[in-house]
Order: sequence, then structure tokens, then C-alpha cells
Amino acid sequence: MSGYIQEDLSPEELAHRARLASSIAGSVRDLIDATVRTEVDEADIDEARRLIEAATAILRKDQLPGPFGIRFNTDGTKRSWGNAVLGRRNPIAPPVVLHHEPDVSWTEVELGAAYEGPAGLVHGGVLALILDQLLGSTAEYQQVPGMTGTLTVRYRKATPLGRIRGEARVDRVDGVKTFVTGTISVDGKVTAEAEGIFILPKWARGDKSDVLRRSVGEG
Repeated sequence: MSGYIQEDLSPEELAHRARLASSIAGSVRDLIDATVRTEVDEADIDEARRLIEAATAILRKDQLPGPFGIRFNTDGTKRSWGNAVLGRRNPIAPPVVLHHEPDVSWTEVELGAAYEGPAGLVHGGVLALILDQLLGSTAEYQQVPGMTGTLTVRYRKATPLGRIRGEARVDRVDGVKTFVTGTISVDGKVTAEAEGIFILPKWARGDKSDVLRRSVGEG
């Protein structure tokens, strides 16, 4: 399928590329935060734009023809570095780092000024984005992956900017449908909860390779 790429990278090369991806995305993430909160004068804005445009020209010298896609190394590891939630290369990603345990998956992530909705609070759409990823990746880790069919989010109280915790569990599996529940909490208090239904698409059913099934997930 288009966008799913098999690569053969040594562990050393993979680690090197991961460091580069994290470093440039982290720098741009800092730039985004600085842009949201800056109060400098027009002269400084003009100088900053000049430098940003110069940096953009450098990065444009050698580009992928399209999005990053999902890449599999020969050892079975999977990279979705353009992902809007997890992506190492993507500065709009918080980024979320997922931790998987036998019965629960979780993350703790800092959401700053770039993710604001109401004053001082996390945008509800950002919470839904994170929950979609967390619940979908939980299904994948439990070996019952699927594409998001529905995601229902209930906002129980406002979520302040800062550190949040997300948790998710597979509730049940019904044929090709996996039901996953999850929460967002701050200081131990739940601020949002969700249920997602993840459906294994027709092209990944039946006698398919493990790599093809794993490509369905968003991890």
C-alpha cells in the first residue's frame, strides 16, 4: 500500500536518524512556543522572520516527495515520525510517548501554550486527538488493531495547560471491532473520558502478514 515503506537500517543508523529527527523537531517546537508568547517589537519580528526563512530554505534543499508515511525496519520496528501526536519529526506533535503494560497503556505529556483553547486550558480537540492515538495504539499493542470507526469523548471538567496523564484499556473485542476506553487526568482527577471503536479494515483481514496487520495501528 502507498505510504507503507520497508527499509533496512542498522540499529546504529536508526538511532542516529532518531536523534536528528528529535533534535530538529524539538527546536521548531520551541520556536512555536516562542512565537505564541513573544512580545518583541517589529524589528525583532522582521529579523526572526529572516532567520526562519533562511532555515526553511536549508531544510527544503532535500525533501521527501510526500508525507513521511509509516516505515518498517527489517527488525520489525515501526516508525511513524510524521504522526501528528507521536511523530519524532513533527513539531506540532506534543510529542506523546506511550508506555504499554499488560493491562493498561499510558502517557504523561506537557501541553503548553501551543495547545490552548479557552484561556489557560487545553483545546478539547487536542485532547480528542491524544485520546484517539492512545486508544488506537492500545488496541494495536494488544494485537487487536484497527482504524478509528468512532470516538466518543466526554469532557467532565476543564483541563488546564500543563502536564496531563492519559490511560487506556481494551474493554472488549467483537469480531473485527475492538472497543477501547480511556481517560485524561490532571493531578489524579479525570477531566475527559473516551470510548473508541477500532475496526480492522477488509484489506487487513484473513490470511495477511503480521506487518500488514501492524500497519493498521497508529503507533
